[in-house]
Amino acid sequence: MSLLSRPARLTAIAAGVGLALVATGCGSTETSTPSAGSSVSEECAPFAEYGSFAGKTVSIYSPIRDTEADLFEQAWAPFAKCTGMKITYEGTGEFEAQIQVRADAGNPPDIAFFPQPGLLERFAKAGKLKPASDKVKQLTEQNWSPDWAKYATVDNVFYGAPLGASVKSFVWYSPKMFQEKGWAIPKTWDELMALSDTIAATGIKPWCAGIESGDATGWPATDWIEDVILRELGPEEYDNWVAHKLAFNDPKVVAAVDKVGAILKNEKYVNGGYGPVKSIASTAFQEGGVPITEGKCALHRQASFYSNFWPEGTKVAEDGDVFAFYLPGNDPAKKPVLGAGEFVAAFADRPEVQAVQAYLAGKEFPNTRMKLATYVSANKGVDLANAQNPIDKLSMEILQDPNTIFRFDGSDLMPAAVGAGTFWKGMTDWINGKDTKSTLDFIEASWPKS
Repeated sequence: MSLLSRPARLTAIAAGVGLALVATGCGSTETSTPSAGSSVSEECAPFAEYGSFAGKTVSIYSPIRDTEADLFEQAWAPFAKCTGMKITYEGTGEFEAQIQVRADAGNPPDIAFFPQPGLLERFAKAGKLKPASDKVKQLTEQNWSPDWAKYATVDNVFYGAPLGASVKSFVWYSPKMFQEKGWAIPKTWDELMALSDTIAATGIKPWCAGIESGDATGWPATDWIEDVILRELGPEEYDNWVAHKLAFNDPKVVAAVDKVGAILKNEKYVNGGYGPVKSIASTAFQEGGVPITEGKCALHRQASFYSNFWPEGTKVAEDGDVFAFYLPGNDPAKKPVLGAGEFVAAFADRPEVQAVQAYLAGKEFPNTRMKLATYVSANKGVDLANAQNPIDKLSMEILQDPNTIFRFDGSDLMPAAVGAGTFWKGMTDWINGKDTKSTLDFIEASWPKS
């Protein structure tokens, strides 16, 4: 998922909470006196092109909540102030289900941050979304690669620019633990499994994991599957699987899932710090890797955004408390990357709504957001010097590298009923003991017939 799919990348597990940002300033019809040493006009110069919207309100609904939601609001506060508008924001851990409820009830938000292109497509095909403005199209073409832009294009109609991004092909670890134990970073899958055996022999569980995420429980397990399929079958066959040209229960898929099962369903390997294999299903994804900081676990496969979830004071660096290495495949010369992100689509096309979409599609927002705390964007206009930790910088270098073989999170691209439904549920059942073939048969049978 992206930020979130996945759902929210936040440190606390909480129900969605509505947050409102009320600000008036440069866009207001009222005049204000700048404080000593400040210049309102200079402050608002970057936002002059968006216009003045005093008294207008734009609502945003998103899976991003808690701490990260607060950072979003801080980032766009100057824009809201200088345009005179009010931006109301609500983040929820039940976004995938509740956005449908709201739309069906005739009460959709003005803007939604969609972590799944498949879910965005469903609303677009239902005629619920408004096409993006020419300005948003222009900014998207300028700031993102065509691969990113296509994910919010449905039947040749473009609906919105990307927002944040994440690189998912990472394994988190403790550099200090590795140094003390004499363990080396694995370069192949065989080396990864050999390292897992070595760690297990010391009495430490090599892996820890958590896939609980409210209505989205199961998505971290689907990320595992997608990463391994991308490595085992290659990018083209991965695309075929995502498009259902390769059946979900094809023997090649079964073998790839069993390869993941050799780790996640192995009682000798998991679940460090929490309990047996089944504890993975009840461990919140936000907490999944924390046992690394307690010496109870050595490895945790999770995306770049997981840098947000370490206990306060944890240093993320190659010589720090935690860092991450690339999840290896069979061939060290081939390094395909799995990633995800969110897309800013609108249910309304009022001028103030289009202005917010355009602002979020530009360079100002991601650079401001990056300065506040850890954040990753595939926007070409980001300044890597603003990265708050080496994982963010590494992730953006990977995303901007033209040689990177990048693939978007598969479940996010699939029809929502599968990608945000039976795939999540199926992998949760699988962790809880269901066999691979029966699990994949269940998901295959759920694929829409048309």
